[in-house]
Amino acid sequence: METVLPGRFTARLDTPVVLFLIGMRINRLRTVARWWWFFKSMPAMLKELEARPDSGLLWYRTYLSLPYITVQQYWESFDKLLAYSSDRGGTHFPSWGRYMRELMNDGSVGIWHETYLIEPGKFECVYGNMPVFGLAAAGRHAKAEGRLAGARDRLQI
Repeated sequence: METVLPGRFTARLDTPVVLFLIGMRINRLRTVARWWWFFKSMPAMLKELEARPDSGLLWYRTYLSLPYITVQQYWESFDKLLAYSSDRGGTHFPSWGRYMRELMNDGSVGIWHETYLIEPGKFECVYGNMPVFGLAAAGRHAKAEGRLAGARDRLQI
């Protein structure tokens, strides 16, 4: 279990990071035999990325809120995210191709993603009595005190 750190914390960044949200939606549970392979592909990708510290993946967390499964990921750069997605030798590329051939027109599962560039001084976050989490895990975990105590100051606008 992760260690809960008492108090208020925020994240500090020296360079931009990319927030990548990706997920699937189960549209037809009864067709699970048809799409189960696809459901298992994301854990395989995350395992592959964890084994490659130079991949650019900084941190991730998976959420289940049926019928949705979402993965929150922070990346060093958009270029590294794109490099992974187009790596023909990696897990993603063949999984994506198979999805397009077998499931895209089937409708049994849906997919989505959103990509955001987070620049230093252009974000605001706070974590109270939490383990190191989210942007603070991708960047630097810092006490939310002094000039980092208020939301407006953390956002630097």
